[in-house]
Amino acid sequence: MTQTIRAVKRTTNLGLTTAVHRSKPLSRAGMLERMFTLAFSGLVYPQIWEDPVVDMEALALQPSDHLVAIASGSCNILSYLTADPARISAIDLNGAHIALGHLKLAALAEIDDHTVFRRFFGQAQSKDNVATYDRLIAPRLDAVSRAYWEGRNLTGRRRIEVFARNFYRYGLLGRFIGTGHFLARRLGFDPRVMLQARTMEEQRALFDRHLAPVFEKKLVRWLVRQPASLYGLGIPPAQYKALAADGDAGIRAVLRHRLERLACGFDLKTNYFAWQAFGRGYGPEPDAAVPPYLERSNFETVRERAGRVSYHQSAITAFLEKQPAESCNGFVLLDAQDWMNDADLTALWTQITRSAAPGARVIFRTAADERLLPGRVPEAILSQWQYQEERSRELGARDRSSIYGAFHLYVRGAGA
Repeated sequence: MTQTIRAVKRTTNLGLTTAVHRSKPLSRAGMLERMFTLAFSGLVYPQIWEDPVVDMEALALQPSDHLVAIASGSCNILSYLTADPARISAIDLNGAHIALGHLKLAALAEIDDHTVFRRFFGQAQSKDNVATYDRLIAPRLDAVSRAYWEGRNLTGRRRIEVFARNFYRYGLLGRFIGTGHFLARRLGFDPRVMLQARTMEEQRALFDRHLAPVFEKKLVRWLVRQPASLYGLGIPPAQYKALAADGDAGIRAVLRHRLERLACGFDLKTNYFAWQAFGRGYGPEPDAAVPPYLERSNFETVRERAGRVSYHQSAITAFLEKQPAESCNGFVLLDAQDWMNDADLTALWTQITRSAAPGARVIFRTAADERLLPGRVPEAILSQWQYQEERSRELGARDRSSIYGAFHLYVRGAGA
């Protein structure tokens, strides 16, 4: 591992430590927090789990807008380009996510054939992808990202080779989904049968027969009571507590309800999140549902605008501290605030409010169905924002990822 990669890894670990660690190291809570940061230090999300179509409706992006967004797997970062903002600042604590974003930008710069691009990032399981990387993409990459993708994993393979073996089965989330499939099969059920449904009625029948019974098994009942069992979903200990308290029947009922919504709430033919959950990848057909940046109709637009995206390994609060006053028009926080204590939230919203242009919009999700900010961020700050409660509920109900308790939209200025 090069000195540069070591420095990136140190930055990742330091950022996660600051974001997650709240308890004494030898306490039970402290050990869980440290287990989480260890699990979260590599690639976590091969695909982001927030619906970009819902995001873009909420953000109402304009051609002059500067959008600040947490990067994660970068599916949404690139999909936002279809809404034509002037620039996007993509922020992430995790150096692996930054390297993934740079990989996608380099691919867009060098690949002019949609079929090749979709084979690489859509199907993501062909030896031709590695050849494309070596021939076209690698020379275009910055030194840090290239060192990451050409670094060796524990088996001795270069990391880029995951794109020859289904990239979406890797990363913390990909392995978590794979473990869920293995466990379900051992218990006598197969999540893949969901993809046989031709109608939403059949989706309901298959869920009731093949997925719902899993939650009644003793092993599953025990597993979901262990916070560490959900680290693969990117749920830190503090977020686990909020999720467990979201409803009277406990976390098992919450998880069952979220999976039921993913399986039955939307037509599987149009829900690529369900395909990732039940099929561990996108559908193989040319017209299968994929994120907007992978759609053929958007390919040239995304390529043309890719230069508007910049990546920054940083905490979002630290990044915003460096931005001029009233210079940002949109903020995408994902579920990062679920990790934060009151002081962190106040620091973040102080910088959001300072850097937000009039009419700016902030969107985020929460694990639980709660407002999160009132009573935790000073009223002097929150009073400068209008919470769009009805619109938030409407958009949250349309979020195909289905894993969050609530979607939230705030608009700068009481008259918005």
